[in-house]
Formats: sequence, C-alpha cells, structure tokens
Amino acid sequence: MKINLAKSAGFCFGVKRAINIAMETAKTNQPVLMLGDIVHNEDVVKKIQNSGVRKTKRLCQGKGKTLLIRAHGCSKKILQRAKKSGYLIIDATCPMVKEIHAIVKNLENRGFRIIVIGDKSHDEVKGIVGQLKTKAIIIDNLSNIPFKKISSIKKAGVVVQSTQNLDKVEEIISILRKNISKLEFHNTICRPTRSKQDEIKVMPLKNDVMIIIGSKTSANTKRIYEISKSLNKRSYWVNSSNQIKDSWLAKAKNTGITAGASTPESTIQEVVQKIKALCAV
Repeated sequence: MKINLAKSAGFCFGVKRAINIAMETAKTNQPVLMLGDIVHNEDVVKKIQNSGVRKTKRLCQGKGKTLLIRAHGCSKKILQRAKKSGYLIIDATCPMVKEIHAIVKNLENRGFRIIVIGDKSHDEVKGIVGQLKTKAIIIDNLSNIPFKKISSIKKAGVVVQSTQNLDKVEEIISILRKNISKLEFHNTICRPTRSKQDEIKVMPLKNDVMIIIGSKTSANTKRIYEISKSLNKRSYWVNSSNQIKDSWLAKAKNTGITAGASTPESTIQEVVQKIKALCAV
C-alpha cells in the first residue's frame, strides 16, 4: 500500500494563529472566556479547555475578565457589548476573515447591497454580516437564490465565506451577474482553502481510496469530502483513526489522505499509522 498525504492537509495559518493566541492568553492571571469553540475540532477544543479557557453562552459583567474572539470572528455588536461590560478583548480572528470584514464595510459605505455566499448558520458568516448597518443577503446554494430580492438591487457587492467551494461560487456569481446590472465580486475564498481544493480535485483520481480527516462540524472538511466523493466513491470522512475500517482498503494499491484546516497534525499521523498497521496485517 502506498500512502499519499496531501501537502495542504491540516492546520491553516489562521487556525495555528488562533490556537497560539488562545494558549498564550490562558497563561494570564485572569479568567478567559470564549463565545463558542476556538475552531471546529473536538481535540483542539479539549486542548483549549484544558488550558483554562472557558466557553460561555452570554456576556455578563466583564471586569477582570478576558474575552477571546475566535478564529471565525464575531459581529460588531458583540465587540461593543463586551467592551461596555468591561472585558479585555483578545482578538484571534483569522486575518483573512478580518479582510472580508473590511471589504464588506467598504462596499456598504459605497452604497452597495451586500451579498454573502456562504452557510447561513456558520459563525464566520454571522461575523461578516454582523459588520453591517444594513441587512445582507446570504446565499448558501444555487437552489436558494432569492430572485425576487435581487431583481430590485441596482448594485451589489459580493463576498464569499472563506472556505466555500470555488466551483459552486462561480456558478452562483454567473447567475447573479445576469440579474444584477452592477455587481462587484470579491473572491474572498482564502489561499489555504484554494490549495486544499486544488489538491482534492486531483488526488481522488490518482488514488484507489481517499481518507478525509476532520470534525463533522467543520465546514471546510465537509466541502473537501464532497468534492472527493464526487470524483471517487471510495472516499471516507473520519474524525479519528478509530473510525477507519479495514474493508475500506480492500484491494487498494494506494490511499490518499487529506485533512481539514482545523485538524491537528497528531490526528493526521495517527490515521497514517493506522492505515500502515492495517495493510501490514
């Protein structure tokens, strides 16, 4: 069995940065709180919790406390409320997500109606639309394009959740251009996501089996898996090495492995070793 590990597998820059900031912030002498998980991965979440950072659902009195903003970012209202409550703010938002925030604010100031292509319930999308004074239109797939709403828009500014599937985004943009006379599109899919998607469009065609590693809560891992599955039916999505079945590898001469942007290197190596052990039997 030959094992081919994707060059782009695992942590992206933004996730590494957020985890490092969280671990350093945890060393301070005051309570550190987060509104949700630092990233979408159970092992990473456990590591952050063990360091002393606590998750909270609501902001209470913040004097003497630190609020850690997660990699996905947050809305302006949350920041304003936290500052007013007395929290010290430590911002671990991915710089590429911060860039999207700046773009939508600039577009809104120039009179554009904002359209975000992304998952409506995702934390990153909530943070993006939470930068605006006006209500944004969120489009999550081709079947949910609100034609009645967009038909009345004279000029629109479009951004994308940083981990979206580029091919699907281009299809949506093509339709929007036909319905909106003035459309300014900013392709804000981040570089790590593009690299992962470039690799996953090739690897399933060159390997008998594909293993995609990442949490079921991870949007970018889900998209990698969907692309892989469309190209190779023997694509499997696992959160850990314990989920791998030896039957998946039957008669396979080579196996491709990749992982989402929130997947630790330790988890990736455990999967590699498990496959080697199964093939050695």
